[in-house]
Amino acid sequence: MPTDEVLTREFESQRDHLHAVAYRMLGSPAEADDAVQETWLRLARHDVAEVRNLPGWLTTVVSRICLDMLRATAARREDPLDDVDRLEDDDNEPEREAVLIESVGRALLVVLDRLGPDERVAFVLHDLFAVPFDQIGPIVGRTTATAKKLASRARQRVRGDGAAPADLAAQQHVVDAFLDAARGGDLDRLLTVLAPDVLRTADPAAVPAGLPATVRGASAVARETVLLRRRSRLAALALVDGVVGILVAPHGRLLLALTVAVRGDRVAAYEVIADPARLRQLPITMLPR
Repeated sequence: MPTDEVLTREFESQRDHLHAVAYRMLGSPAEADDAVQETWLRLARHDVAEVRNLPGWLTTVVSRICLDMLRATAARREDPLDDVDRLEDDDNEPEREAVLIESVGRALLVVLDRLGPDERVAFVLHDLFAVPFDQIGPIVGRTTATAKKLASRARQRVRGDGAAPADLAAQQHVVDAFLDAARGGDLDRLLTVLAPDVLRTADPAAVPAGLPATVRGASAVARETVLLRRRSRLAALALVDGVVGILVAPHGRLLLALTVAVRGDRVAAYEVIADPARLRQLPITMLPR
């Protein structure tokens, strides 16, 4: 039987991997820390002489802990970010969380957050960490075949059905240029990427008090975009309702979605969606790789 010192060393060698698994399942660094800590406590209480493959055992345990946490959250979930004004408070993500989000992808976290607990665990383990389905099945309490179906269903919700706009690359180039200019607060660049008659519409909750729900014209839209540029720092591209759009997601949780209409090499119009009911129904998938 390993000594406490050896066991601690072996666990620490797996800590980063366990945290990576837990973060992708939970989307929160703090919750991932809690899941990893609980994994350590369970290891300390377990007869490790029975464990033949410690890394695999630890991955199974942290996955089950995350699944329990996801199920508990789903049972009481509300819309925790339904106040757009809180964007001002969410602008400065802790450095560690910002690095984690960057490594995983803000858009992926948003799409994963829309999966059911069992789907998310099956997808993360298989597609992101190559865990075989015969090991995933017992974790989610399903057969191997059902675990495979869960991951397949999740994969379709994450990646879509494979259909993409014929002009996807052109759309992405324009929307990415718009987002990049917005992040930099670059008024001149915004004017080059916005159509002269661009129309911005928004849910009433999406705009701060005093700003109209509809704005027309490149100059007016560009000035407003510079004014609200903090939002763009929390944004990422995704396919939104079948076209290249933008997700604004503090801490990886969807708060705003922009559906963007591109005409030629410019943004012709976009709508900012903030209503939680509309966001829940909005088809969102990752951009094809």
